[in-house]
Amino acid sequence: MTHGIEERTNRLEQARSAGTDAGLLAARGMLGVIGIFHGTQKLFGWFGGGGIEGTAAAFEQLGIPLPTPSVYAAGAAETFGGLALIVGLATRFSASAYGFTMLVAAFSAHWGAFDARNGGMEYPLALAIFALALAGTGAGRWSLDRPLWAAVAERLRRQAGTRAPLATA
Repeated sequence: MTHGIEERTNRLEQARSAGTDAGLLAARGMLGVIGIFHGTQKLFGWFGGGGIEGTAAAFEQLGIPLPTPSVYAAGAAETFGGLALIVGLATRFSASAYGFTMLVAAFSAHWGAFDARNGGMEYPLALAIFALALAGTGAGRWSLDRPLWAAVAERLRRQAGTRAPLATA
């Protein structure tokens, strides 16, 4: 009798875990696409963006220090961070950089209003919060982080000469 309950509990946990991993994959994917879209606008002028020069001029008007290097930093955090989020690579770092970039956007370019229809911070602030939530949770099982961290953990176990389990991403 106990075995049947344990079996059902295990299946329920597996279903929950798969649902969590699917949700994390969907969140990473959407944030990644948005990051790539906006980052390539800054870096390459794609999708109607200003490119390096146009975005640097806008950053300068906003009073952002070192506008050209700031464009490179923001564009890289969005573009390459977005790519990394999609595949789940260095997720905590990528999501943190992306989230910080969106916080800067929310409180510099969009300060003064909340409603996105009025140029407010609603959209970049939401992106920042979602990215920082991913930084806190990690990528989930359906990511490149999982096998990479498992390989690192195994190597550390071998070097330490122990079989004690180590936490993975």
